[in-house]
Amino acid sequence: MNTETDPILETDFIREMTRQMRALDTYGAYNGWSPEKILDPFVLTPEKRAQIPLIGDPDETIIERVKCFYNAISVLIEKECNLMAVPLVHLTHEGFGRALITVGKLVVVDKTLRDVHRFGFASLSKMKDEADKLLSVALERIGAYSEVAGL
Repeated sequence: MNTETDPILETDFIREMTRQMRALDTYGAYNGWSPEKILDPFVLTPEKRAQIPLIGDPDETIIERVKCFYNAISVLIEKECNLMAVPLVHLTHEGFGRALITVGKLVVVDKTLRDVHRFGFASLSKMKDEADKLLSVALERIGAYSEVAGL
């Protein structure tokens, strides 16, 4: 992919994902890296996925990637509705759990997580599509239950 011509890299979600990943980079390893290179660990082609065992425990790096994904969605929710969105990712050591995003007292995203050690998407476009779906549902819930979201 050519970073200068790929429009996906200019979307709000991909920009926010890059910001989230850079925030985890306490030693400056990502300095000078392109967004495409920073987000490459999120892309699991079928070949890469085939190399990951079916059963496994997620390491801290993978757990941080999952948290980045839901943090980025939370930031986009905040931008859209001007209400604080709080992400919570709870996982067992085996990689099963749940991701929640709340706005006020309203749960706007509730996603069951399985096999987190294999967390990833076929492409950046697929990752953005998944985020867009979750964002759309969240904003719809906030609109329908605005009095609860405002608490």
